[in-house]
Amino acid sequence: MTNTTIPDFTLPATGGTDFNLKAARGKSLVIYFYPKDNTPGCTAESQAFRDLYPQFQKANCEIVGISRDSIKSHENFKTKFSLPFALLSDAEEKACTQFGVIKMKKLYGKEVRGIERSTFVLDGKGVLRHEWRGVKVPNHAQEVLTVVQSLQEAS
Repeated sequence: MTNTTIPDFTLPATGGTDFNLKAARGKSLVIYFYPKDNTPGCTAESQAFRDLYPQFQKANCEIVGISRDSIKSHENFKTKFSLPFALLSDAEEKACTQFGVIKMKKLYGKEVRGIERSTFVLDGKGVLRHEWRGVKVPNHAQEVLTVVQSLQEAS
């Protein structure tokens, strides 16, 4: 998938708007897929992106988080943790399928279908430049920021 233009998609976003991928062009974009609002790993990951958000902005980059949770759940999660970026609801798994992040996972010994924690960096033209799959949360947001900054320097 790397170095390919990502096809456009539109998803409902927090703040009562729709997010359209094509409309986001002009800046780099971090798309992080996470399993569920208000769970320990997803909360830690979202807080790490929040804490580094000013540095992402300085590098001309926007961030969006995507899970299958409802907009209502996203609004509560965003407010509770003061997240400065949009969360997108992908209840129909459009973007999840497009990025291939739905996997069979083990949860308490049972196989369940869910989102594999994954992050993608797109350049200002909508071309996928970097991807991480099966993400481990510690230091991940910083690693993503480093890639975004190197893309900015290269352009």
